[in-house]
Amino acid sequence: MNFSEFNFNRDIAKGVKIAGFREPSPIQEEAIPLILDGIDLVAQAHTGTGKTAAFGLPILEKLANKEIEKALIITPTRELASQVSDEIYYLGRFAGIRTLAVYGGAPYGRQIALINKGVQVVVATPGRLRDLYQKGKIDNFNPEVVVLDEADEMLDMGFLDVVKEIFEYIPQNRQTLLFSATMPEPIKELANNLLYNPEYISVVREEDSTTNNKIEQYYYVIDENQRDLAIVNLLEQENFNKALIFCRMKREVDRVTEHLKAQGFNAEGLHGDIEQLQRDEIVRGYRRGQIDILVATDVAARGLDIKGVTHVFNYHIPFDPQSYVHRIGRTGRAGKDGKAITLVSVEEFRELKRIQKEVGASMELAVLNVGSLEIKDEDIATLKSKISKIEEIENIDTILEHFSSEDRDELLKKLLSYTIKKENIGSNELIGYDKDKTDSLYREYLAEQKATKRKKARRN
Repeated sequence: MNFSEFNFNRDIAKGVKIAGFREPSPIQEEAIPLILDGIDLVAQAHTGTGKTAAFGLPILEKLANKEIEKALIITPTRELASQVSDEIYYLGRFAGIRTLAVYGGAPYGRQIALINKGVQVVVATPGRLRDLYQKGKIDNFNPEVVVLDEADEMLDMGFLDVVKEIFEYIPQNRQTLLFSATMPEPIKELANNLLYNPEYISVVREEDSTTNNKIEQYYYVIDENQRDLAIVNLLEQENFNKALIFCRMKREVDRVTEHLKAQGFNAEGLHGDIEQLQRDEIVRGYRRGQIDILVATDVAARGLDIKGVTHVFNYHIPFDPQSYVHRIGRTGRAGKDGKAITLVSVEEFRELKRIQKEVGASMELAVLNVGSLEIKDEDIATLKSKISKIEEIENIDTILEHFSSEDRDELLKKLLSYTIKKENIGSNELIGYDKDKTDSLYREYLAEQKATKRKKARRN
């Protein structure tokens, strides 16, 4: 299917063409005709599947054709509100359609004035929107189409009651669209309460509900004091375009960011205590490639949809399996490959195993070389001894005749390097433990845990 088959208004079609859209994604192909027909819709789709255009284009079409006058899109985060507002503006700009992002941390006055002057598309976070409705500041804003974007994120962030209250201010004769990556029971109940006879569509395959198989997943079992050393060396050795580093706490984001800057990396941090103007500037810089590395908490990164993130690093393993899926899902989008790397201590190894089991993550243990190989005199003697014991095959001289003297020197270097690696000769400075050492340390840890429990039981 081609976008021309939707027969969009000429001005909307121009925006689609300039945006480079050719063939609609699955969610766009299924959702757009239903929305154009005025049907309430529940759609299950992940971020990065083209869902903004899936609801944005039919809304713009209705606005351009004067079928509706106003539309409201509710998003869980400020970053997503800005992003959705920008995308819809660029798609609809030739039709003269105005959009506005409304969120906390920005001045009330301008937002209220623009809404009351007739902005057609308002993209808002729940908290600020409820506040404006409660105070009677936007009584004249009566949207005919309302979108709940990333509804499961709003559930996770505790916004569901706020959303329900917002709908008390919105006219009943509306079209309501709900988009969500997952469909937990509270979201299904919300859909039943707010939508009228909705259609249900899903473009989430069973394998997509776990972890993307285009993402390579590795983990390093390290000592607690190796985290900073590991993250710096990994960034130096990985060929990344944009990297996203997840930390658990705000103060950890600040410390890791400063540490990376001190090492010469182009990094910025993002968390809830950063002022909104600065947050917007950081996200904009990261999106445009002016910032290479974003260090963030889970909450701060919610709703971010940044193209070109090649690597996700978990400075600490997340608290729950679903957070792991959300974190690493920031890479490997739009059919591209990605890499996710997790640092875990021996104490966190049990959590890693639980995540692997619950989300079906195929994670590979890795070890990182951070120093050059050191070969001592006794290592040379060992190497000579091992080589002297190798039996020559027949006609080896005939084979050697095919190599020039320069080729032979290169061949000797390669064969010696292969033997050194294969026989584990010499010593490297490493970050992380291999499988044998990891298994041994984990068994010791479990034994200590059991012993501690027995002691507590005896005391009680």
